[in-house]
Amino acid sequence: MKFEKFHLSEDLLRNLEGLGFFRTTDIQYKAIPSILKGEDVLAIAQTGTGKTAAFAIPIVNNIHSNKASKRVLGIKCLVMVPTRELAQQIGDVFNSLAKHTKVKAFALFGGVEQDRQITKLQDGIDILITTPGRMFDLISQGFIHLRSVETLVLDEADHMLDLGFIEDIESIKRKLPHHHQTLFFSATINAEIKKLAYSQVRSNAIRIQISPEDPVSKNVSHFTMSMEMDDKRFFLVEYLKQNPEGKFIIFVRTRVRAERVAKVLERSEIASMTLHGEKDQTDRDEVMKAFRAGKCQILIATDVSARGIDVPNVTHVINYDLPEKPENYVHRIGRTGRGFNKGIAVSFCAPEEKELLKDIEELLGKKIEVLKVSTVDYKAITAEPPKEMSFAEMIEFEENLIAQAKRKKKKK
Repeated sequence: MKFEKFHLSEDLLRNLEGLGFFRTTDIQYKAIPSILKGEDVLAIAQTGTGKTAAFAIPIVNNIHSNKASKRVLGIKCLVMVPTRELAQQIGDVFNSLAKHTKVKAFALFGGVEQDRQITKLQDGIDILITTPGRMFDLISQGFIHLRSVETLVLDEADHMLDLGFIEDIESIKRKLPHHHQTLFFSATINAEIKKLAYSQVRSNAIRIQISPEDPVSKNVSHFTMSMEMDDKRFFLVEYLKQNPEGKFIIFVRTRVRAERVAKVLERSEIASMTLHGEKDQTDRDEVMKAFRAGKCQILIATDVSARGIDVPNVTHVINYDLPEKPENYVHRIGRTGRGFNKGIAVSFCAPEEKELLKDIEELLGKKIEVLKVSTVDYKAITAEPPKEMSFAEMIEFEENLIAQAKRKKKKK
């Protein structure tokens, strides 16, 4: 369906056209009319289906129309999200949509100095996209007031539940006007999410569920590779070399793991960058800027980033470590195959991770195809490292090991 059918403002339609948005996705087609009418909406839609625009378009339109007819003061829409990256991403979407309108949107999150954020708030904004921590700090300091909020959006609500934000959600609810619209968006649904959702939306809320039989995008092909845990780094290097044109996000379980994998790639002369919660916000911003611009084609990330990375043309997601919760698999691989693009998800599975793989397959409702890739036979090298070895010596040992393997492969 074309966006003109929704009778949106001319300014907003011009912005949509400039962004290359001409026809709706399924979630947009089903959600926009209800949101425009002020109805509560409970939407379950997998990542990459255009759900941010599904709520951002009608919100910008309604606020813009109201500002054209009367003077409107205060925050009119509050969007709560679980991570900084997601707040930035959604803030960018709102600002792109509001370019030629009178609507002002602002993304607020921790990890950066708050003085500039306070100045922005005091200048006046209509839409606040925020993570709970920094928002509560500024509410307690008297810089944020929610008495004018007309619409509350809870995005990635399942992840907010995982992170223990349910009390924050309840606290915010008590600070809002009694009569307000609530939009509840989640990529997955289970008993806990249902309970949370129905505690937030009105009883006559519109429920929308996109592709309930398939929790992940049909544009993504799924594969798994079996290997020992200690061999994963070798398989990764070989797979990356066999796919030199790809744009990769590699998911690992911990910050330490991310840095170690980056070191392995560096020793194989493969450039990469890391993204995890221990980096300060300035560094995280620089990493994402470089990855979006294509200055680096390989990003190694922890799950904290799985929901906040909306980068065009990511061709591959590699689960270097399988996620402990199968739902996180959905969010990880949702970074590829977005919109109408195709994507590949490859999961490295060690023997001790087989149960995690079974859980993922159960969630997907199908077996994941086993992928065989030609790689150097590292096990044929019998050299073993000494029992005690410094980190520098270990690096040198591994470099020699790789060099031996390459020479052996050439002889074959």
